[in-house]
Amino acid sequence: MVGLHAAASFLPVLLFLVILRSVDPYRLVNLRSLGAALVGGCGAAVLAYFANSGVREALSLTDLALSRYAGPLIEEILKGGVIGILLWRNRAGFLVDAAILGFGVGAGFAVVENLYLITTRDFDLATWIVRGFGTAIMHGGATTVFAILTKMMEERKGRVTWHGLLPALVAAFVIHSAYNHFVLPPLISTAVIALSVPVLVGVIFSRSEAATRAWITDGFDADQEVIRLLETGVLSDSRVGEYLSELKARFPGEVLVDMLCLVRLEAELSIRAKGMLMMREAGFDPKPDDAMKARIAETQYLEDSIGAVGRMALDPFLRVHGKESWQRGILGVS
Repeated sequence: MVGLHAAASFLPVLLFLVILRSVDPYRLVNLRSLGAALVGGCGAAVLAYFANSGVREALSLTDLALSRYAGPLIEEILKGGVIGILLWRNRAGFLVDAAILGFGVGAGFAVVENLYLITTRDFDLATWIVRGFGTAIMHGGATTVFAILTKMMEERKGRVTWHGLLPALVAAFVIHSAYNHFVLPPLISTAVIALSVPVLVGVIFSRSEAATRAWITDGFDADQEVIRLLETGVLSDSRVGEYLSELKARFPGEVLVDMLCLVRLEAELSIRAKGMLMMREAGFDPKPDDAMKARIAETQYLEDSIGAVGRMALDPFLRVHGKESWQRGILGVS
């Protein structure tokens, strides 16, 4: 019977996570990043147990107050912290990556929480079904919303900022707290969560797939233009060329050479990453090679060589806003 209870509480959220990753035609989230999200969610659940206990004792909270307000806030802060770290480490390039990683963190949290309850509570099967299809999916959905909003803020600002996480935290807290208010009967609440989260993710997938395809097609042309300009040496034919020409007057020759080499390497790696995504969409499974690892090592050497000032000068030109590390993950060498 314990096995049946465990299956009812674990399988729905884990199965949904597997489906999320499998329906992404580009397979943007690798298993390493997904595993990090799951482990991070598990760790957040362990920390939440001690944090909730400490806050309840320190503030003399009732179980109801903890369940409706303090608990959701603490848990969403901890889960959100994991998402913040993943985004800071450039593990998501688009909204769909963020959505999958967000659900992964929520799934890991839900698994640990339900595992603890299975060992300490004697609920009937119906309750475990509610927890599996309702509470667990809610954890995944709330963290997915957090991740999506945070990624949107990152795309707007160009980087993840801690104060930029606040709107996402408020949204996740409202979802979690509203669910724990039990305004609707448990089975109806479960049905609402089980239906609304897939709809939300479906919308995000549709939007992100269009953005990914646009990034691939537009980016190919831009990357090829960069390589053409560097090969011909004619740098005044475009805005990109004009910017590169300006760099000539600002940096010594040896530094400029390294900067132009870095620009070319980044363009070549970007083309390679886009090509791999197109192959994945077509059903192929391209593998990384040693030559690609050598190119990554060369970019890291060049970044050190040109220094922080040179790297900052190239940032507006590269127009990647943190996608270098993400692209290297796509190439399988991050």
